[in-house]
Amino acid sequence: MATNFDRLSAAQIAAGVANGDFTATEVARAALDAVDARDGEVKAFLQVSADLALEAAEATDRARAAGEKLGPLAGVPVAFKDNMHLVGTRTTCASKMLANYESTFTATCVQRMLDAGATPVGKTNMDEFAFGSSTESSAFHPTANPWDTERVPGGSSGGSAAAVAAGEVTVSLGSDTGGSIRQPASLCGVVGMKPTYGAVSRYGVVAFGSSLDQVGPFGRSVEDVALAMNALVAGGRDPWDSTSQPCEADFLAHLNDPVEGRRVGVVPALMEAAGLTDEVRDAVAAAGRVLQDQGAELVEVDLPNIASAIAAYYVIAPCEAFSNLARFDGVRYGYQEQGCATLAEQTSLSRAHGFGEEAKRRQMLGAYLLSSGTYDKYYYPAQQVRTLITADYACAYEKCDVILMPAAPRTAFKFGEMSDPTQMYASDLFTISNNIVGNGGVSVPLGLGAQSGLPVSAQLQGPAFADASLLTFARAIERSFSPSGEGAPVAPAFAGKGGELA
Repeated sequence: MATNFDRLSAAQIAAGVANGDFTATEVARAALDAVDARDGEVKAFLQVSADLALEAAEATDRARAAGEKLGPLAGVPVAFKDNMHLVGTRTTCASKMLANYESTFTATCVQRMLDAGATPVGKTNMDEFAFGSSTESSAFHPTANPWDTERVPGGSSGGSAAAVAAGEVTVSLGSDTGGSIRQPASLCGVVGMKPTYGAVSRYGVVAFGSSLDQVGPFGRSVEDVALAMNALVAGGRDPWDSTSQPCEADFLAHLNDPVEGRRVGVVPALMEAAGLTDEVRDAVAAAGRVLQDQGAELVEVDLPNIASAIAAYYVIAPCEAFSNLARFDGVRYGYQEQGCATLAEQTSLSRAHGFGEEAKRRQMLGAYLLSSGTYDKYYYPAQQVRTLITADYACAYEKCDVILMPAAPRTAFKFGEMSDPTQMYASDLFTISNNIVGNGGVSVPLGLGAQSGLPVSAQLQGPAFADASLLTFARAIERSFSPSGEGAPVAPAFAGKGGELA
């Protein structure tokens, strides 16, 4: 009986290709068949790069035939968020502004996945320029949550999370500015990691908030995420990214280490936060008990300034967005309004018609916050709050190795349910502080909620560049909550639908 590729982990695919159980080309064709069969309902992709996928797979097969050593992701189908450049594809950021923009170079994070042998299946949908938490602000179409297609997948990396949850690809990359990997991972029931700021190069990733953005992987298992992290940090510091830092960790080496004797911090105030549903609270508490049963010690820690994190973020992030998106002027590249009499008119109308509502809202807010007389009132205090929150985390990590908390306050919500932008912003309550500080975090699936029947997750946060340790704790949780102990399942409505290996 033929095996569907969505039943295989990244390590199993790479081993199967290396051992000759199947070819990388067969896996690539299976993944493309799965996308063809499943994405009409999910709409995770903005562009499917079938030619690139088959070219990469054929190169892997030639390397194996020649006896060359294959990469750790040999033949593994991977998708990339559409704010990451890849030659041979468009990089649109899900915006009309860049609808026809062709990538002229390849982002470092993408190249490192390709160097590890990954097969590039395509570019995934997102909130426009990563502004959002539901993927509803895409200029092209919304993406559906594979567990319930009437609900959102989260955002802004919703397409990347949904593609993994639907079994269209094995691994995907997203970017996280305020929770844009961990929140959609939670809503789609997959593992999603935001590494420490600087661990993964941002070169070639269209910027939202330059002091906040970080690239990270999605997978259905902690092991798949660890494999992807090894590929992303391979080669060390990227000279093309001034914020890149050397990260020499082997994310697989200690993945299955015991957590006995280690300390897990819990923040009581966060477990009573407004908007946190009972089913999420109960699931996160159960994750704590699982770690405790494995010998870890639960300790209470305090993050006294975390309540101000959302306010600080929505000052800092729009300011950086305003600065970064000023380059889209309708002159050098991007959408250009036709029939204008003056340059000023062309620039104004190109931006007015090229950007969507949320993108314009954030840029206008950033412009106001950076204006004379307002900067000192809002931006400078927000940076002071950032320093206070950073100090809070430093004190907390003196008492514990990791902090356990929710990844999202609730399960996936229906399309249009959060029409108020401020209500949408609050959905990142548990993730934003980690971007402000720059530490790593990972969302781990905990099965389905008792009330909703939809995926729920826990989040683990850790000190800077202790990301490998985070995955050790994540794996300890996964062993208890995964039905097979090997990771989260593909959403039932899509499992096995297309994608048979010949």
